[in-house]
Amino acid sequence: MRYVGHLDMAKTWERVLRRARIPLEYSQGFNPRPRLQFAAALPVGVTSESEYLDVWLTERLDSADWIEQLNVVSPPGLRIYTITEVPIKEAALPTLVSHSEYVITPIENMIASDELRQRTAALLSASQIERTRNKKTYDLRPLILDLTVTPEGHLVAHLLTGEKANGRPDELLDALGLDLTQARIHRRHLYLQKESGT
Repeated sequence: MRYVGHLDMAKTWERVLRRARIPLEYSQGFNPRPRLQFAAALPVGVTSESEYLDVWLTERLDSADWIEQLNVVSPPGLRIYTITEVPIKEAALPTLVSHSEYVITPIENMIASDELRQRTAALLSASQIERTRNKKTYDLRPLILDLTVTPEGHLVAHLLTGEKANGRPDELLDALGLDLTQARIHRRHLYLQKESGT
């Protein structure tokens, strides 16, 4: 599933919800679509255990029963853990996202833990980390909230995520002198403002 792009993931969710016979609410117009909204797009190549999706329904569900039914019709690698009723006037899900926690695991023998710690320390000590994305220059440093190397040699990164600022783990890897072929990236948690206390 990590190689499924954001638009294809949205289509996958539509199919899963229809197969489970979820009472979806549809948009109006010539081409009605189920009303779905992701908290934050997951970059291609990144796995995750913490994603949020808002789904508008025409009737209430008993969450315990529907979790099992959804998992039965979901493709391998896509699992539903919880269903929570959200007030209809709640703020849009993407506006509630504050930051993400990524666990980055270098492929064996790609880089020694001591070298990774040195590169991490150098990156954190920099006052500015200039990067270019879509032909626009930006500073990656303020998007890095925290960056540590575990005793096992894993890199744990907390990056700003949301509509106003979005720290990308692939850009972080590149700034450390690594590329996507040299590490596995996993989004362990997607924090909402009410969780982070902001």
